[in-house]
Formats: sequence, C-alpha cells, structure tokens
Amino acid sequence: MILPPATLGMLGGGQLARFFVIAAHEMGYKVVVLDPDKNSPAGMIADKHLCAAYDDAAALNEMAQTCAAVTTEFENVPAATLETLAKSVPVHPTASAVAICQHRVSEKNFLRDNSFPHAPYAEINTEADIPSTDSGLYPGILKVARFGYDGKGQARVKSAEEALAAFRAFKGEQCVLEKMLSLDYEVSVVLARDAAGNVVPFPTVENQHRNGILDVTIAPARGSAEVRDQAQALARGVAERLGYVGTLGVEFFVCGGQLYVNEMAPRPHNSGHYTIDACVTNQFEQQVRAVCGLPLGDARLHSPAVMVNLLGDVWPNGHAPAWNVLFEQRDLKLHLYGKHEARPGRKMGHFTVIGADAAEVHAAAMAARKRIGIED
Repeated sequence: MILPPATLGMLGGGQLARFFVIAAHEMGYKVVVLDPDKNSPAGMIADKHLCAAYDDAAALNEMAQTCAAVTTEFENVPAATLETLAKSVPVHPTASAVAICQHRVSEKNFLRDNSFPHAPYAEINTEADIPSTDSGLYPGILKVARFGYDGKGQARVKSAEEALAAFRAFKGEQCVLEKMLSLDYEVSVVLARDAAGNVVPFPTVENQHRNGILDVTIAPARGSAEVRDQAQALARGVAERLGYVGTLGVEFFVCGGQLYVNEMAPRPHNSGHYTIDACVTNQFEQQVRAVCGLPLGDARLHSPAVMVNLLGDVWPNGHAPAWNVLFEQRDLKLHLYGKHEARPGRKMGHFTVIGADAAEVHAAAMAARKRIGIED
C-alpha cells in the first residue's frame, strides 16, 4: 500500500485530473501534475505543476524521483511515457492497456480477438482498403485511429465514394470504418479494478449525446435489468482481459436489446461524474485507491441522479451564465472546471441533480438544463 502523505503523479491536467487531485488531497496525498498547458485546471490546484511536454526527459525524471505512483487522466499520453516511468515507479494503468484503448484499430481488434460484441468494422490504412458500397458496412462512421474524441476525427459516410472523400480529408491517416447500428439507446459502466483482480463497478448508466459529445447521464440506466447486468459483466470482462488497474469506462450501444461495446476509456469517464454526488465512493477516489493499492471503496448509488454537461456554448459572448438559477435549486450540485477560456463544444463544467424519485430527478435536471440556456 502507498499511504498518505505520499506524492502521486498525474499525467494530464484537465478536469478529470482536477477531480483526482481533489480526491487525493482529501485523502491526505500530494499530487504532481505534468501537463504542457500553463492554465491546466489540475495544475492550478496541484502541489506542483510540471509545465512540460509528456516526453520531456527532465520532467519525467522529476516525476520518477518524487512520486510513489503515477496514473493518467486521458488516453492520449504517449505509451512510451508510461513505459519510461514504469522503469522507476508503479504506473497504473499500464502502457499496454492504454496503448489498446488509445488506438481504435487496436481497440477493435482487442474486442474481436476476445469475443466481445462489437459493430462490424474494417481497418483502413490506404485508399485500397476502403470497402465497396455493397460490403454491408454502410452507412458507417469513418474514425481516425488516434486522437479523435467527442465527435472529432469522425465522418458519417453512406458509400465507398463518401468514405474515400472523408479518408482524404483526414489526410490518409489510419482509420476504422465502423458500421452504424440502429440504436435503442447508449449505456456505460465505470468500474475500478485493483492489482489483485478485485473489481467494483458503479451502476450502469444511460447516456444521451449531442453532436458527438455527452450531454446527459441518467443513473441508474432506464430499461431492462438484463441489459444493465449484461453491461456490468462485459465491462468486468474487458477490465480482466486488459489486466487493468485503475478506473475504467466502457461505453455500449444497445441495439434491439443487444449490447455492443463501443469504446473503452482507460481513466475516469465523463459519464461517471454523477458519482461525486450520488455514490458512497466516487470514481476519482477509486482511482486513487486502485493506484495506491488501497481496498476499493463502496460504489453504491445512494440517490438516483442525472448529470448534465455544461459546454462553452452556454457562455454567451464568453460571459458566464447566470449561475443563480442553478444555485436556487437545492437538490442540484454545480461543478465548474476552472478553464480559462470558454469555447463552443468545450467541456466547462457539469451539474448533477439527485433525489429520492428517479422520474422527478430527471424532470428537475431537464428543467434546470433549459433554464441555463441548453435547448433540445
């Protein structure tokens, strides 16, 4: 076990890292954050902010010398950085697990090779790899293999001709062409797994997206108990096959009552933000516990909850919204991330509504969402 007041290392300085720092501080740890952004939300509250690139040798050496363990807040940290640090200090999740999750081809192949249900797909390395229009993969979504998220680096295509045009627009980057499924709805499971293989999942939640970005999370997910239970079992299986240690998010499509794994996030997940206010232990404390070898906490949901993302779109002309309309609602918890600039599509914060009755909580969250200026 790594006990407080040890120093932990965090690769990345966004909102997920910020919540990790808060959880670690509350538990008595110190945190060093490595992030090249001088205005990083986590760097502003960390015990030390190393403002440097993720492959900066001096910064990595300092982390290796001062940190008892290192983790990450996003999947695009170079795997080589994790491998370098792992020579000197425990790193969770491992470089091998992150490398699978950060590359869509590797991710899809992992799902295929381990018999997890997934949408039909094709690996696109050259123009010659683009399947014909009658291949059964259209309509589909062409996704770049690296660095695409929140709808970025993706294009909906209805034919080989459209796929070719999109591939060229992506400058010939390696891609995955994934068949679009007819969705009932989307769900996700966030879980924690420790080095001994113990797994503690949070409840299966329902997710609603706008423009490829998470909009609303409903906890617990509506729909059948069978789907919720199957999602838990599949997420547990993914974590075990990855040999994962830390907090992991697994997203699913529900189609005709059947589950298909969409993506895996080797970190806390946006759809797990409700756990801060609605669970005995939140996803960020679980990350600290898993990384430090502590017993995992109780992930029980003590109140139905609905989480609503706040994007930069609701900052009119860059000015903050009228937060008083949210603070007036006593069952609502507002979380702002401390980002220095609001931009359309940028995640600036979220709020969570909790209560005893799931239907009333949902109605209250949707009403608050409208009052803050988010239109359907």
